[in-house]
Amino acid sequence: MAKKAPAEPVVPVPQGSGKGRATPSRREAEQARRRPLVPTDRKQAQRTSRTAAAAERERVRVGMARGEERYLPARDKGPQRRFVRDAVDARWTIGEFLIPIFIVFFIGTFVTPVGIQVYLEFVLYGVLALTILDALLVAWSVRRKLAARLGGKDKVDRGLNLYTVMRAAQFRSLRTPKPQVKRGDRIEYRG
Repeated sequence: MAKKAPAEPVVPVPQGSGKGRATPSRREAEQARRRPLVPTDRKQAQRTSRTAAAAERERVRVGMARGEERYLPARDKGPQRRFVRDAVDARWTIGEFLIPIFIVFFIGTFVTPVGIQVYLEFVLYGVLALTILDALLVAWSVRRKLAARLGGKDKVDRGLNLYTVMRAAQFRSLRTPKPQVKRGDRIEYRG
């Protein structure tokens, strides 16, 4: 016959450690949750609903501006996208200045003679080509850095080139989510 292990001493349960009330019956719980299908004061219910929705939208907007992962849209989620955002935000790009340059050239076409407007058009196309080239170089650089950190090109998400180009072509102050790094900061992959 096998020996029995010594019984552990029974520790008495101290009084008052429970929840202090009886568990409600199903009917009591259902009655406590019961609300009318149509509120008695519709205007007040609508105001309350509108206020709650506005508070939720504000919370989501602030969270998205801060770059909190749970509030970001699907296109911005993930550690690779965060790395791309930080890499683009840490440097100057020609695309940031594209819209102001377009505005200057647009005004320039009204105040300059027709002969000079032709040259302005070539300069404008040159700036546009430089912007595209700069954005593609940034995208290539970011993909190369990600591939080195992740251990191969096959582990880098698809669609990062377009994501990089679109972020690089926006004004820094208008980017969403807002930049989390300063220009010139060293970027590390946090995946």
